[in-house]
Amino acid sequence: MSTATALSRARRAFADLLGSGGPVATAARRSVRLTLAACAGFYSCLYGLHQPVTATYALFATVAMAGLSRIPGSGRRRATVITRLLPLSWVLVTAGSLLAVRTAAAVAGMLVIGFGLAFAAAGGPRLAGAAPGLQLLYILPCFPPYTPQTLDERLAGVTLGLVLLIAAEALLLPDPPCPSYPDLLADAADAVRQCTDELTRPPWALTAGTRARALAASQALRPSHVPAAERPAGPGVRERALAHAGGAARELLARLTELPPAPPTEPPGDLGLRLLDRMGEAAGQAGAALDAGRAPSTVRAGTALHATLQEYRRGRIARSGTAPGVLNRQSALIEAAVAALTLLHATGLVLGRDLPPEPPAGPFWYARLSTGRLWWVRLDGNLSRRSVYFQNAVRTSVGLAAARTVAGVVSLPHGFWAMLAALTLTRTTTAQTRTTVRQALTGTLVGALVTAAFLVLVGRHTDVYAAILPLLMLATFCLGPNLGVGWTQGLFTLVVSMVFAQLAPAGWQLAEARILDVLTGSLIGLLCGLLAWPRGAQDELRRATSALLHAVAATVTDTAVTVTSRAGGEASAPIPAVQHALTLAESSYAQAQSEPDLSGGSRLDWQAALLAGHHALNGSARLLDHHDPPGTPGLGPHSGAWIRDRAGEVAGQYLLLAAELERAGGVRPASVLAGPSASFRTSRWLRSAPAFGITDGRTDTPPPALPLLFDTGTWLLGLTNDLRRITSAPTRAPG
Repeated sequence: MSTATALSRARRAFADLLGSGGPVATAARRSVRLTLAACAGFYSCLYGLHQPVTATYALFATVAMAGLSRIPGSGRRRATVITRLLPLSWVLVTAGSLLAVRTAAAVAGMLVIGFGLAFAAAGGPRLAGAAPGLQLLYILPCFPPYTPQTLDERLAGVTLGLVLLIAAEALLLPDPPCPSYPDLLADAADAVRQCTDELTRPPWALTAGTRARALAASQALRPSHVPAAERPAGPGVRERALAHAGGAARELLARLTELPPAPPTEPPGDLGLRLLDRMGEAAGQAGAALDAGRAPSTVRAGTALHATLQEYRRGRIARSGTAPGVLNRQSALIEAAVAALTLLHATGLVLGRDLPPEPPAGPFWYARLSTGRLWWVRLDGNLSRRSVYFQNAVRTSVGLAAARTVAGVVSLPHGFWAMLAALTLTRTTTAQTRTTVRQALTGTLVGALVTAAFLVLVGRHTDVYAAILPLLMLATFCLGPNLGVGWTQGLFTLVVSMVFAQLAPAGWQLAEARILDVLTGSLIGLLCGLLAWPRGAQDELRRATSALLHAVAATVTDTAVTVTSRAGGEASAPIPAVQHALTLAESSYAQAQSEPDLSGGSRLDWQAALLAGHHALNGSARLLDHHDPPGTPGLGPHSGAWIRDRAGEVAGQYLLLAAELERAGGVRPASVLAGPSASFRTSRWLRSAPAFGITDGRTDTPPPALPLLFDTGTWLLGLTNDLRRITSAPTRAPG
């Protein structure tokens, strides 16, 4: 093989590696973009313009937003985020420069700004990823010397560095594409259409292939299976509508794949088949609109489906009688139709069309609120000591303020390194922080020894430092994320030493200062982790899940009372804030997934508890929105008492689990599963309705009210099955 052929193959292999989606290739692409942008800004300002201040800020702005930050998404998406954050970067550099006048002012600014930037993580993964880099843009200028006259040079350097980074992210080494959340939604909508097509023609059942496709499309929408960049986690209307549509699509697919078979007497032209066809039409329009990027005709498709659903509800008893199997299928069809309506209207919101007047205000409460108001709702909901976002913000801001205080009082050389260590090494649990600090200190010590020897050998030959800096940056930001925090700290020690050795004469004392600063920041991080919620999200997940179970129990009893007390027409009742409890529980669960299991092997299925909360919220809203013509009789006293008794049993089981969870710390409470459960009794009644005379005419509930009775029983059965999944899962926390 010739040398040219070997080089050609090596270039193709390297290109293939950079084009892959693996962690090594991803880190390599980011390292190349960061190094080119940072070195271009640093060298042009230092050696071309002879502006060391501008050069310093150009380099560290690039490192902050591309090395320290972890903004998810493609290069173009990151470029867009950085562009939007450019004005905030100017504000942070200005604030840091002006507050450096005194240590007290800088510390106060660190408390306020540090908390605000860390707490902004509640706004979604992009802000959470950008927050560490934005913190560095305040940290860097808030140290002496106090030179406000150089503010223009600092701002020019930050602007140059970020503009070069934006260009590099947008133009160099594009990341391989991944499906967007709207693409996943469109695929799920198409799977719904395929399901309804098969359910509306002989043999009126799903094939194995269609069932498998529906399951795959539903699983693809699970948050844990969606890349962080595509996850709809923001507070805006579009992000909320995407999440709403995803939940509706998953519920719709579940209902269609579990739909009870049609009775042999059901004619081909039955209204139930027409309802299925309307669901498929609505899902098809939603999917086509998502593919085209244009809002669907939600008014026309939604009105047709809504009208068919109302007609189906009104004629349930007249058409089919009171057979339990038929009522069970009808209940499942109604749940599926409501989910299809939600999917269609949420898709309209995603693509910019306002809601029509028909849907109730409850599920789409966010649709007509301003972006600012929705941000306030998100932040206000997490402004609680039980929120992991609040806890992380307090831990971060206090740690940074403590590091700034020590650096200012003791006059640490290059004291911002201590704050940087506190920022990057503090984790959400003490155990994680201790491990991280140990590795970081080891790496820093080795890196400092190599740096000291190198500085002594090279001396003041800045051309050597200039030549080696790009290679070190490439290695640091390519190898560090894949080899661990020890390698990162060791290599970064070499990088910053090469930078400062070009800015001013440096000796081995620079390496000594680096060790001292990292040690100081690490100890402060350990202390903050020990004093501020040392178990991270583990305890909060347990508390938040307990609060969620309490909210579910209250929703069950309130809904049962409202359903059994009305007599025709619309009814409504105040439902406890399950949504708020879900918000805190879901954020705790998301953070707990990145932490080690400290529970000793919990047998609770935390995700099943979250699904139970959604089931309680959606089912209650559906029952309370059960429209009956005026004058329709309500449930009889005997049936109403039965519903309230069953609801009391279900609520009691949830309250018992919540109490045991608070006491036992997450291990499975055996008392919850002891004895015959409410789930068994409810399911037995749903299978054999004679206990309440549904098949022999002895019930005190008039036939027009039987669908409501059955729908409520089905909802209670689902909640008790959720309870069984929560308490019998063999998984370990937090999965």
